[in-house]
Amino acid sequence: MEVLMSSKDTLWESQKWQIMQNRLGYNDEEMKKFQKNPRNEDILSKVPGLVNKTIIAEVVESHGCNSQHKIGDKLHFDSAGNLLTTLSPKRICVYALSAIMPQIFTATEFLYAGIDPNQMRFKRAACFDVGIECGGWGRVVLEIRVEDRKKT
Repeated sequence: MEVLMSSKDTLWESQKWQIMQNRLGYNDEEMKKFQKNPRNEDILSKVPGLVNKTIIAEVVESHGCNSQHKIGDKLHFDSAGNLLTTLSPKRICVYALSAIMPQIFTATEFLYAGIDPNQMRFKRAACFDVGIECGGWGRVVLEIRVEDRKKT
């Protein structure tokens, strides 16, 4: 079965190494080392299909959160795990963010491996504050999912 590449995909294929060298600030020797790793070629070959994916960590439980996270708040990340600040709340608790990091990492790994990250079994994480019941202040639980990026 022949897969047709769009002009954007063709452009990416022809320029990906130069784009990555510029992005990562590698010198030529470092770039040769980067290119020799077959994992990097595999991941970069998937970029055209990943640029339209968004990882979302949604607040599904919140009580007593000092950062004021509410149920329904969404943290948005690109398919490489970078926080999309313009789509996320202005104030983000670093403890909630660090708690969801393993799920974000797993979602990116699933995307790179061609596995649907929404099939992840353990999609939730909570900040380490134990809540008022256990002597803390509050508690926030986030759940992760991956969606196709909305066209704006």
